[in-house]
Amino acid sequence: MAVVDRPAAAGLTLVSGPSRSGKSRWAEHLVARAGRPVLYIATGALAGDDQAWQQRLELHRSRRPGHWATWEVQGELEAALGRASSDQQLLIDSLGTWLAHFLDLDAEAWERRQQGLLKALLNCPAPQVLVTEEVGWGVVPATAIGGRFRDRLGALQQRLQPLAQASWLVVQGRALDLRALSLPVPEL
Repeated sequence: MAVVDRPAAAGLTLVSGPSRSGKSRWAEHLVARAGRPVLYIATGALAGDDQAWQQRLELHRSRRPGHWATWEVQGELEAALGRASSDQQLLIDSLGTWLAHFLDLDAEAWERRQQGLLKALLNCPAPQVLVTEEVGWGVVPATAIGGRFRDRLGALQQRLQPLAQASWLVVQGRALDLRALSLPVPEL
C-alpha cells in the first residue's frame, strides 16, 4: 500500500500539474513536513512591469512561512543548487519558469543547459522538491515559441523522471502519487 502523504526525502521529488491545479501548495506541504530548514528557490523572471505576474508572485510569497529562506535566482538555478547546504530542504518553483529563460537557445546550447541542470540536481547535497508545469494537454500552441516551450518541457520532464525518488501529479487540487499509480512508458 502506498503512503499517500509522505514528506520529501533525500533526492529529487517532482510535483507537476496544470496551471492553478494546486501543485505549488502541494510542494509547500511536502517540504513543510520534511523537518529541515526550507530554502525556496524561485526561478521566474521578476518582471516588475507585469502587474498580473506581480500578483501571482505575491500570492506565492504570502503563503510561505516567514522562517523559510528565499532565493530569487531567475535562470541561474544550477549555480543556486551548487550553493545549497545538505541540511536544507529545497523547494524549486518552477521548471517551466526556469526553461522560459532559455527559449532562444539553439538545440545544441539547450542540450548543454539541460545537462548542466541534470548534473546540478544530481550533485546537490540537499533534497529537492521541483515544481513543474504540465503543458500540451489539448491546446496546440499558436506560436513557434509556445510549441518549443511545450516540447522542451515535456522532454526535460521525461529526462528528470528516472532521477526522481518520488513523483506527484496535482490536478483539481488533488495530489496523485505517480509512482504508486503508474508504469513507465517503454522506450521504442
